[in-house]
Amino acid sequence: MKILFVVSEVEDLVKTGGLADVGKALPLALAELGHEVTIVMPYYKQLADKFNAPDCCAKQTLDAGHQSYEFAVKRLTLEDLPVLAVDYPEYFERKGLYSDDYHAYPDNAERFAFFASAALQASKAVGFQPDIIHCNDWHTALTPYFVSIDNSGFFAQAKTIFTIHNGAYQGTHQFSDIAFLQTHYKLHSQLDGDALNFVRMGIRYANKINAVSPNYAQELLSSLGSHHLYDEFQNRRDDVSGILNGCDYSQWDPINDPHIAKNFHHADLSGKKACKAELQKELGLPKKVRVPIIGMVCRLTDQKGFGFILPMLTKLMQHNVQLAIIGTGDPKISLFLRDVADKYPKKMAFFEGFSVRKAHMIEAGSDFFLMPSLFEPCGLNQMYSLAYGTLPIVRAVGGLKDTVIDLAEDPGSATGFVFEQPDSSALLSCIERALLFYHELPKALELTQQRAMHSRFTWEAAAQDYQALYLS
Repeated sequence: MKILFVVSEVEDLVKTGGLADVGKALPLALAELGHEVTIVMPYYKQLADKFNAPDCCAKQTLDAGHQSYEFAVKRLTLEDLPVLAVDYPEYFERKGLYSDDYHAYPDNAERFAFFASAALQASKAVGFQPDIIHCNDWHTALTPYFVSIDNSGFFAQAKTIFTIHNGAYQGTHQFSDIAFLQTHYKLHSQLDGDALNFVRMGIRYANKINAVSPNYAQELLSSLGSHHLYDEFQNRRDDVSGILNGCDYSQWDPINDPHIAKNFHHADLSGKKACKAELQKELGLPKKVRVPIIGMVCRLTDQKGFGFILPMLTKLMQHNVQLAIIGTGDPKISLFLRDVADKYPKKMAFFEGFSVRKAHMIEAGSDFFLMPSLFEPCGLNQMYSLAYGTLPIVRAVGGLKDTVIDLAEDPGSATGFVFEQPDSSALLSCIERALLFYHELPKALELTQQRAMHSRFTWEAAAQDYQALYLS
């Protein structure tokens, strides 16, 4: 199959978050299956500065009534995969991808409405006629709509897939502010007042809708988990599915991780003890071998469960435990964490910022990894943690439910600890179960760590599932 993969960021080219990981890994895995894959993305300033890529065709023009948009199409490569980059400097030659240091660009809707159409024009310009057009998140959610109104015949046989990586971000903007769409009268009847919701359009116009884990797909079909798009998902429920993201084990493997004190594997966990000692030293915590460390690496946001983490922190500090958190985000959350860490310096360390080295050290040196998310479409840190024998403590949502097996549910298959209710008491109770297991059953703990390290969530398996979805 010929697959046009439309995405706003790609790891190794430009990245702000997990979407870029998928933007690299999935196209490469699909190519390994023998498919002909072309990626199309914006030609951001970061790309222009780094690659100075050549044009791959003549200048292209899109007309929007009163305005014409002339743009170039640049050619890049990603491990031999062709990448088409839409070059329209007025929209993409900026410091950031979606925002400056603090604020989202006010014309993001205009920028990505244009890109959603320009991506198709770029494909036409180079003669790449796809069987599948795979769109990702709100930035590309209008592409299926543009396919539906294309009268050139070029995409007549193409199916559109819209993958939702995080349904909380929907690209809702005032329609009157989106100059590129003003002549699209078909959209006027699909507004909420004067607001256009990009994700809603993706759901309505794509041939298939999928989420980045099976459980998150089920949540999107529920009134509670649909991010206020319940009716839209219900109308398309037969076309909604979930495919679990893979994990890049080339970067997250304790056998060859260059960032940790000592490499280790499931048959010999002695290196993990060295990593624990190094983590305690790095974060200024007392070096205590038989005190469990709970690690956490994340953005400091309500999505990550801080609404029920913060109220129970003082109670947690009464236990024989150490807590290590690194991350950035909400200043109120960071201030609270800083205050608790200052009050309990022998039990809690908080590093405000992000460090690849520290993130790897926490995964390798912790005994447990805390990830009690309010919602979590897929999640990657729980996969990293399993690979390092660091047992996840998670809430039963999204991809966390799909990847972590609770000790109480199935002791013979367990890989971590899972709780249901989004409240502080349920979280604390789950942590206390984990701490009791650590102190009372050290041999069972080691067996569970070894079992966790055998868990594998590969992009090869994900690509096979996407191939099946494309053919359905």
